[in-house]
Amino acid sequence: MALTDESVCPTSPPKNLQASGAGASAGQPLLSRQLALARATLARERRATKAPYRAVLALMAAIGAPIFACGASAADRPGIFEPNWDSVKAHYQYPEWFRDAKFGIFLHWGLYSVPAHGSEWYVQHMYNDAATIQWHIEHFGPLDKFGYKDFIPMFTAAKFDPPQWAELFRKAGAKYVMLTAEHHDGFALWDSALTKWNAMRMGPHRDLVGDLAKAARAQGLKFGVSNHRMEHYSFIRPAAGLKTDLEDPEWVEFYSVANRSPEAYAKFLADWVARNEELIDKYQPDTLYFDNGVNSRQLDPQKLEVAAYYYNRALEWKKQVTILTKDDAYPAGAVKDYEREQRGPVTMQENPWEVDDAVGHRWGYLTNDSYMRVGDIVWRLVENVSRNGNLLLNFGPRSDGTFDDAEKQLMLGIGKWLDVNGEAIYNTRPWTRFGEGQAINNKPAYTGADIRFTTSGDTLYAILMAWPGEKAVITSLAGGPNLKGKIDKVVLLGHKGDLAFKQDAQGLTVAMPAVQPCEHAFALKITGLKLKQQATE
Repeated sequence: MALTDESVCPTSPPKNLQASGAGASAGQPLLSRQLALARATLARERRATKAPYRAVLALMAAIGAPIFACGASAADRPGIFEPNWDSVKAHYQYPEWFRDAKFGIFLHWGLYSVPAHGSEWYVQHMYNDAATIQWHIEHFGPLDKFGYKDFIPMFTAAKFDPPQWAELFRKAGAKYVMLTAEHHDGFALWDSALTKWNAMRMGPHRDLVGDLAKAARAQGLKFGVSNHRMEHYSFIRPAAGLKTDLEDPEWVEFYSVANRSPEAYAKFLADWVARNEELIDKYQPDTLYFDNGVNSRQLDPQKLEVAAYYYNRALEWKKQVTILTKDDAYPAGAVKDYEREQRGPVTMQENPWEVDDAVGHRWGYLTNDSYMRVGDIVWRLVENVSRNGNLLLNFGPRSDGTFDDAEKQLMLGIGKWLDVNGEAIYNTRPWTRFGEGQAINNKPAYTGADIRFTTSGDTLYAILMAWPGEKAVITSLAGGPNLKGKIDKVVLLGHKGDLAFKQDAQGLTVAMPAVQPCEHAFALKITGLKLKQQATE
């Protein structure tokens, strides 16, 4: 059957599946015995084994059946979530653990960490960017002799120690960790029954996702995966006339270049759904992240298929989970993620959100990269938390499974700050205002007058973004009818003893100690106010 873009999720079905005769509405798919059997088999096998089956998907595709949300019956997905936005909006809830966690670690790891050059988009650039092509030839040889696939044996993960990684993440103060299960290049880091191009069958010969999931959870961390596969279909765009290995018969499906027909795209979308469901079933991820490739409204049927499946499975597991997406990819049923701090909100947000940012210039490991300082991480975290957001901080491991020493020191540095000030970050909620002062995101540079607020019950935390000197003045606490209660105690986290203070029409003036308890930012703990009462009036 020849497919068109419209038939990927058809508004009018193939002729052999159209209803006819009395009582048949125009364009309504006719569920043949084969189609009904295929769907029933898929539902039965999912219930029995908790895994999607390629054979059933292939059968449905072979008979021209719509295999996405637009054509499947609700019975295929037992549970309260149905694959439509109204249902997802009605039943989705932001996980409380996510609101409490505040800080997570993101990991971009894959074949691109072998060349460690340019960026994690190496697979694209090596086939169409003149400078990268020249660099590749100089280091590895001509592209028709040494293509991207030839990095697979070099991606060994020989020194990958999942318990060691997880312990490092815990010491960093992270509460959740997310690994790129598959990046734009199409190489899966898990033990997959749906693709042979995976880390269990090639390269490391181990289930990298499964091993890290087990280790992270043993350290009390939530574990999630990111899936960038949607970008893969058209990601490699070779320069005209360039001799490459992209049409090598053994690797054409891996590269997704030689055949980009409508039939191939339909198969790709079906496989995208199946791979996500496999990840969901095998690893029960606490978060499932999609990059910009899923943003199109035309992909709503596939996205809704996955969302309904994921959230219904989570109900079975009795777990709170969430999808993370950018822009308006998911108008409901997801936490909104912003790539890089400069794109994140600078005002208070009603719903929880997240910034993902990288400590290096790019996301994957690069030789001789330079990194943020600990202070850069601290202010990002504080700014986000004060406005109801989280920080997901990315690190790029080497291809052998080790981290650059500078990356490890950054993790330990942020952990050291959180050891002192974590009380003002974890399990907190925003105040009625996120802060005061002139600077936003350290522009202009913070002074002692720049302050961010968080709360826990009736406790207010005022986080000073720079050391104020002998005294700190918090003008938001000048009093008045909207400020309930009376301040009875002020302490500086990490400092022993109470601090002297005065509250008047100019604000709350706090006498600061001579010695700073930490570096970067400083949290005052203020008690005696009736914040809950204030919030309800």
